[in-house]
Amino acid sequence: MDPTRDEAPLTPRSTGDRLGGKVVLVTGAGRGQGAEEARLLTALGAEVVAVDLADEPAEDLGGALYRRLDVTDAGRWAVVVAEVVARHGRVDGLVNNAGTTWRARLGEVSVHDVERVHAVNATGPLLGIQACLPHLPRGASVVNVGSVAALTGHFPVAYTMSKWALRGLTRAACLELGPRGIRVNAVHPGYVETPMTASASPAFRAANLAETPLGRAGTVAEVAAVVAFLLSDDAAYVSGAEIPVDGGLTAHGGVKSISDAVGR
Repeated sequence: MDPTRDEAPLTPRSTGDRLGGKVVLVTGAGRGQGAEEARLLTALGAEVVAVDLADEPAEDLGGALYRRLDVTDAGRWAVVVAEVVARHGRVDGLVNNAGTTWRARLGEVSVHDVERVHAVNATGPLLGIQACLPHLPRGASVVNVGSVAALTGHFPVAYTMSKWALRGLTRAACLELGPRGIRVNAVHPGYVETPMTASASPAFRAANLAETPLGRAGTVAEVAAVVAFLLSDDAAYVSGAEIPVDGGLTAHGGVKSISDAVGR
């Protein structure tokens, strides 16, 4: 890595009232990426309802309302959305951030694991959209948080299959909901320091950084800033987009290692 390179991430500026008055539901928001999204959206003026599996969030959510929700449970979705509507009358934004991983490879992964991961990463967002749909006004926005695994042939088969399915859901929902003035987009984080990536091996982290042109891990704040943009009226004509937030990892199509070798 170039020793002259500035490896420190920039801190996205997130002040103001860009989301003032919007009601946003964020899944997987008890910690990590989702918690940062909840904090940022609240700071930008949104009324945020943060949901996750635990009875209480693991992190401070900056004033967001917290409720327990298993995203694979359609009945619980109905209860939570009914409460949001009773409080606010509508849902202006849905961030399908909840996700789980399983790192078994092709010859080892079981059907049970594929179904379990798919239920959270793909069916969960579908249930969320369905539950919120009657209450999404014109101008509402859905943001699905995917992964660079959805843009590549990533080795954890169950996880990669589920994230490619989420891409399909994003595009189908964009088509279906566009006539109602509802936007649907996807954000695909690369290697970002979160509790999920913390469970991976040091070799996994090192290999990811070696393939990332910016030469560093991303931050939850950098992903949250893109999510906030897609929820805002600044993105009023953006729908069906898939935005990698990955430091350039997917842009080079695997050529970085060749470029580095030739450069040496």
